[in-house]
Amino acid sequence: MRDEVTRRIDRWRGTALPIVHTALAAGLSWWAAMAVAGHEHPFFAPIAAVVCLGVSLGQRLRRVVELVVGVSVGVGVGDVLISWIGTGPWQIALVVALAMSAATLLDGGAVIALQAGSSAVLVATLLPPSTGGGLDRMVDALVGGLVGLAVTALLPAHPLRVAHRHGRVVLGELATALRGVADAVAERDAVRAASVLARLRESQSAFDEFTTALRTGGEITSLAPLRRPARHALDRYASAAAPIDYAVRNTRVLARRALAALRDDEEIPEVLIEVLRGYADAVDLLRGELARGTEPVTARKAIRDAVRSATAHRLGGDTLSVKVVLAQVRSVAVDLLQATGLTRAEAAEALPPLSRKD
Repeated sequence: MRDEVTRRIDRWRGTALPIVHTALAAGLSWWAAMAVAGHEHPFFAPIAAVVCLGVSLGQRLRRVVELVVGVSVGVGVGDVLISWIGTGPWQIALVVALAMSAATLLDGGAVIALQAGSSAVLVATLLPPSTGGGLDRMVDALVGGLVGLAVTALLPAHPLRVAHRHGRVVLGELATALRGVADAVAERDAVRAASVLARLRESQSAFDEFTTALRTGGEITSLAPLRRPARHALDRYASAAAPIDYAVRNTRVLARRALAALRDDEEIPEVLIEVLRGYADAVDLLRGELARGTEPVTARKAIRDAVRSATAHRLGGDTLSVKVVLAQVRSVAVDLLQATGLTRAEAAEALPPLSRKD
């Protein structure tokens, strides 16, 4: 029970600043629409601010545009139709269908269509045309979106903090998987290998959160002048993201073939254990250097040292599974070297020749 409470509190802490941003933007947008635009009941302003910000950040500029377009379509269609046909169940259904259809025909995305539909519902029920003009509501939506962007720019979260947190999780999962495969091979334990494979298959959500964090950080550095100095370190994370994803995928293939080899009682070269543990140590170094914002030269050297044994002479075998393991070991090295900043060609050149006799 205590662990569950701790987990929920940690989750709240991770979203506390976005919640504060959203609450502040909602209140300020209501005040701005009343004080600046002179609207008595600017219902759409705080709604727009909340929708634009939410508790998950990312692509806010586009979201503001989509929101304003969606509100404009929904309010426009709702005002025109409700003033003609009145309100009621079939009128609401008709207004929503026509508003969402109009948004879709404008080549809008899901956000525009949904916002058009919800705005039409509000017009048809809570806010009929007699309570205010459609143009006023469009202005309220724009005010709410702009206030949301202003709050983000003036009170920004640190863009690297979220990237560090999710980067540690992703790289930690990768290091754990590499050590897990090495331990499973060392102990000839197929059950352990299967457990590592299952955990790797569940790790995609962690990587998705990592890429969202990077997109959020990029948005913050673009909107907030105070956070622009963090752009360089964030770019290093962004450059490493795709290779890290490939490394996780290749490690998944490696784990699957290692599991097949263990189940078939195939002979797996012991040097594989050394190589995988060396990779895991290098991933730990990479995680630390990315968090410090420094070029990961130590991790790069560790990967090169670990991959020296990845030759056909030392890792080779006659069975398909062992051959695939050899190929994946070298592929993972290329991915990790790219994550340290090397090009693919430079990473491939760093690999030892397959025919090396050592």
